[in-house]
Amino acid sequence: MRESRRSVPITATLAVIAGAFVQAASINGAGATFPYPIYSKWFAEYNRLRPDVRINYQSQGSGAGIQQLLARTVFFGASDAPMTDEQLRAAQGRILHVPTVLGAVVPIYNVPGVRADLKFTGQVLADIYLGRITTWNDPALARLNAGVSLPAADITVVHRSDGSGTTYIWADYLAKVSPEWKSKVGVGTSLRWPAGIGGKGNEGVSGLVAQTPGSIGYVELIYALQTKIAYGPVQNQAGEFVKASLDSVTAAASSAAARMPADFRVSITNAPGKGVYPISSFTWLLLYQDPIDKASARAMVEFMQWALRDGQRFAAGLGYAPLPPEVVKLELAALRTIRTS
Repeated sequence: MRESRRSVPITATLAVIAGAFVQAASINGAGATFPYPIYSKWFAEYNRLRPDVRINYQSQGSGAGIQQLLARTVFFGASDAPMTDEQLRAAQGRILHVPTVLGAVVPIYNVPGVRADLKFTGQVLADIYLGRITTWNDPALARLNAGVSLPAADITVVHRSDGSGTTYIWADYLAKVSPEWKSKVGVGTSLRWPAGIGGKGNEGVSGLVAQTPGSIGYVELIYALQTKIAYGPVQNQAGEFVKASLDSVTAAASSAAARMPADFRVSITNAPGKGVYPISSFTWLLLYQDPIDKASARAMVEFMQWALRDGQRFAAGLGYAPLPPEVVKLELAALRTIRTS
């Protein structure tokens, strides 16, 4: 009888160990560089809470993330640009867009001898990227920055070379403020650039600008903060020159919360209102509603619930704005539609 009693806990222990191996999840994703800093933080923090769940993420650009999701070579994708109707039709099932945080794309520059924050309008940024404004002392820039001694140096335009949601946000804004940009270049994750040189990822663009005197580029705010490179305020619809910050990005999202579409595909560039930074955006995690791997689906839904509720507290420290509570409520309801069994 004693031997029989001892065998019960041993058997139970083996069952628990076996169950732990069955439940362990390694989930792979790829996509946008824009949210990479906060995703890395989230995945590490969540792994401390749930050592049985490891989420791996390749920061390759929104275009690559969407393509890998469509091919089902990753469990989830990430993009700063909503998928197009055409891309959604090409998917092997319905895809959910889940906004994760809010961020800003900022104009960065390397102008030797200039210490002041350079001001930009959307029209001036469009004209620079169209190749119409080619020197730093152009009258259009000089008028905006009275009192700043701008050099007669040529402007080197730096843009993304890869398919990029950051590019989408930048182009989406420029298309709203410049009819010429809209007609000649348009909006997309990959563009036919009228001028400039390309860098891969936010890291590549910020690196090129940092090492190229006279250059201008665009990156997600956190990359400007991390590299300590100069970035300027941009004029909003209200006529204010606003520098990207937690408050100015949150202000851009406030109007979107009330008109959020059911599929969460919404643009908040050039949003109305005072205090708004005009080149702001949500960034999205992309998930199949009926995934093949149900165990990974359960683990990913639980992670997303944590990210939307508890993970938002890490946003501000990394240069992102947390989601409005009313948007989080809608997303939690959407996550419940993912088939996990």
